Amino acid sequence: MLWIRKLGSITLSTLRDMGRMGLFFGQTLFCMATPPIKFSWIIKQIWFIGYQSMLVIFLTGAFSGMVLGLQGFYTLNRFGSTALLGPMVALSLIKELGPVLSGLMVTGRAGSAMTAEIGIMRISEQIDAMELMGLNPFRYLIVPKLIGAIIALPLLTAIFDVVGIFGGYLVGGKLLGVGEGTYFGEMTNYVRMDDVLEGIFKSLCFGVIISWICSYKGFSAGFGAEGVSKATTQAVVLSSVLILFWDYVMTSLLF
Repeated sequence: MLWIRKLGSITLSTLRDMGRMGLFFGQTLFCMATPPIKFSWIIKQIWFIGYQSMLVIFLTGAFSGMVLGLQGFYTLNRFGSTALLGPMVALSLIKELGPVLSGLMVTGRAGSAMTAEIGIMRISEQIDAMELMGLNPFRYLIVPKLIGAIIALPLLTAIFDVVGIFGGYLVGGKLLGVGEGTYFGEMTNYVRMDDVLEGIFKSLCFGVIISWICSYKGFSAGFGAEGVSKATTQAVVLSSVLILFWDYVMTSLLF
């Protein structure tokens, strides 16, 4: 019966963590909906999450578009449909790859730093000092990260999509001979505003997931360097898995 006890212990621990994460998110939303809002802290997070992630987003988007252009050309060439290379690359990036890969890149670059920053503040008792001074750590630490991620992720996704589309044209148009008018002209026939809004909505949700999970793991980090490193690893893994899971849920149920 030992395995039943272990299974029950794991189940109860998981449910307890899920409840704590839900309460953490609820308190964050309450602080976000009530004044005062720390705009200077929000701008700092937009700079950190958004601007400082542009290089990795630019490179990832360019190479993703180039790979799509290369693979898509040879796949469509089998059916004599190379004229549809532009819509294929655009729809793949706008609907799926743009939001998902942007979310994963931001998780690895900014989300891990978020967790480490808050975790170090936790183990060095800086958060406890803020509470003793009557300051709400959610208002100063968590809410700016949530709002900053919600603003930055759609903008980064848009940059990813644009760079990826031009990367696909660089390979498909300049290297493999697909006409510029054909590549970009067919997009107007197949890419709709609903597709763009779908990608924007997904990126908004991913911004919430990244800031929520990474902030929670840092806020509840254990003591010492080992506790912070463990929390950072858990935050990146859980955020990445939830991004992929929620992408599937939204694609299958909402779109």
